[in-house]
Amino acid sequence: MKLGAFDIDSVTDGRFRLDGGAMFGVVPKVLWQTCCQPDEQNRIQLGLNCLLLKAHGKNILVDTGIGDKADAKFRNMFAVERIPTLRDTLKARGLRPEDIHMVINTHLHFDHAGGNTVREDDQVVATFPRAKYFVQRGEFEDAARANERTRVSYRRENFTPIAHVEGWEFLDGDTEVLPGVSVVITEGHTRCHQSIKVESEGQIAFYLGDLIPTVSHLPLPYIMGYDLYPLQTLETKRWVLKRAFEEDWLLVFEHDPRVLMGRVRKDVEGKYFLEEVKA
Repeated sequence: MKLGAFDIDSVTDGRFRLDGGAMFGVVPKVLWQTCCQPDEQNRIQLGLNCLLLKAHGKNILVDTGIGDKADAKFRNMFAVERIPTLRDTLKARGLRPEDIHMVINTHLHFDHAGGNTVREDDQVVATFPRAKYFVQRGEFEDAARANERTRVSYRRENFTPIAHVEGWEFLDGDTEVLPGVSVVITEGHTRCHQSIKVESEGQIAFYLGDLIPTVSHLPLPYIMGYDLYPLQTLETKRWVLKRAFEEDWLLVFEHDPRVLMGRVRKDVEGKYFLEEVKA
């Protein structure tokens, strides 16, 4: 769809599942299962919705899904269904990996950076060979120094092989990477998690990443157990939702399996809800 002078599109790498309890933190199952029905292993289905942005003659990809390097045990654990794959989705839009100019990672967890790299023969190389990869410097450092709490989420093969790190553009805080295309620190899920703000001709879209992974996470206390700094997530959500409501932002969801984007509204009690926008 058009956003001012830019084109924005949600492109998929398929779906996967994560534990419902972990996805909703302290929220009781009796509440969250009304919107997200779990399977027999208590997992809920999630989308792998990446963002494709065409601006200033460049093809920009935000996050890269889960990728295809994981083994059968991993795929079974997370019920990975890559139909279609990100590569297939881009191909359907007339794009090859070589046509991507920029890759922006919200953060480096395996379901956001898994498609950064691909295995060729016995080597792992950048999936998008002509692209510059953008991430917060602090996020890269935390991923490279992952500890017992965070190691399961960071897979080094997704970020360290990229041109031996020379393919990265490390960012330090809020940054405009192109006119009208900015990264905004939205800490909470990780220390240096970033979201992407797109502005053109008075219109604003905001790709949330894992700050608000699905529409079901709009209520302020609905915060993932995966978040390293949940109280910071709370304050970041409060700020983003207030701005999104007041300025009529188009919010783009990374993990909702059904709703890709929409605008925040308030009901008579002052609670936020989403008015879906379909491309």
